Amino acid sequence: MATLADRKISRYLAISRNEHPNVVVTQRSCSSVLSCTRMPEGPELHLASQFVNKMCDGVVFSGPVGKSEVSKNPDVPFTCEAYCITATSRGKEVKLTLTPIKCEDDLKRRAKGKQVDQPMDVVFRFGMSGYFRFTGEDELPKHAHLRFYTKEKPRRVLSFVDTRRFGSWQPNGTWQPDRGPCIMFEYKRFRENVLSNLSDRAFDRPICEVLLNQKYFNGIGNYLRAEILYRPNIPPFVCARNVLEGLELEDTLDEKTVKNEFPTSKKSKKKTMNQESGDLLRLCHTIPLEVVSLGGKGYDPEKTDYSTFMAWLQCYYVDGMKTMRDHNGRTMWFQGDPGPMAPKGSKSPKPKKRVKKEDDHDYTEKEKAAESRCESTTKKQRVVKRETPKREGNARSKEVTSKRGKTQEVMQQSETRPKSRKRKSNNTDKTSGEQSRTGRVTRKNSK
Repeated sequence: MATLADRKISRYLAISRNEHPNVVVTQRSCSSVLSCTRMPEGPELHLASQFVNKMCDGVVFSGPVGKSEVSKNPDVPFTCEAYCITATSRGKEVKLTLTPIKCEDDLKRRAKGKQVDQPMDVVFRFGMSGYFRFTGEDELPKHAHLRFYTKEKPRRVLSFVDTRRFGSWQPNGTWQPDRGPCIMFEYKRFRENVLSNLSDRAFDRPICEVLLNQKYFNGIGNYLRAEILYRPNIPPFVCARNVLEGLELEDTLDEKTVKNEFPTSKKSKKKTMNQESGDLLRLCHTIPLEVVSLGGKGYDPEKTDYSTFMAWLQCYYVDGMKTMRDHNGRTMWFQGDPGPMAPKGSKSPKPKKRVKKEDDHDYTEKEKAAESRCESTTKKQRVVKRETPKREGNARSKEVTSKRGKTQEVMQQSETRPKSRKRKSNNTDKTSGEQSRTGRVTRKNSK
């Protein structure tokens, strides 16, 4: 089943390849589609944690944590007269720590059992569209499903916004044990975790699919895997074990020097590509850090200017690159040969003939087919209504066409039938009149 993001990517491909001459592609239209297809990954969640720490620095929060009525996530049982919020990230997870601020009145409130005296960790997973916003209470976003209110007046709100509601949070939560070390900030442990488990059956799959396995590559998503495989020119559908088994357990470069090798110009890009072309795991570490160095506050679908991020992309969403669906149905962007493990019969998503505005719903193929049938039937009904002529007394005023000629003949026949009946009735009237007259004459003669 094709996701909404994949359908919008295929639509963008059709536009970028000039298959629709009546549609003009602007930077604004590209960025608006990109904001829908770019989902929060490791760098975006780390930028979100930085955003929370920046906006909540020195801010005192108060009262209970609010939750929207439509959200199915659990309530956060935390109520405190004064507390602060800090955030940390690890791969595709963000942890908010709610720490009470101690004061003299806390002892009385604790005795009543209404206040919390211990910090609480709330772990967030953003799903497809989650992000944080810090606004006034009157400017609360529409899909703000979890809310932390400040103590000041007028109050401000730190809210977790999630339009599609695929994101989740866990009060008193911890990092998921099934997720591996963070690719950005636990690089040494991440590298050891991958190379010491190459005998796992998970590495029998293509490298592009293994890069999405959060047990080993915690923080990598669809756009990162495309950029990581493009830099060293690795085909996406080759066995992951064959790509990784030649790497050393310890990186030859120091972790600090690797972090500082952010490409700021085209020359530095070429240098880093040449240095890192043989080490895929190092690219899994440095490329996400490049996104972090771009700045911003992470994933924000309301943001309209994605020019910096689009200029950084070299493969994902770039015109001229190939696309193919992997075995999980995710769209892979690449250049050149896909590799020997490419899905059989898999083709790039076909662009649509017409560019239409799509609603923010993930329709299934059955629903789309039903909609197309309804549209075709309504069109046929409209054509039939236009073609069927209105019945009028005068048939000569109608246009003479091949279809309407038949209806005209039927109309003429229907009009001639009552005339013949009238004639017959007239003839019968005449004969009956003559008979009555002859009857009278015979009576007179008889008298």
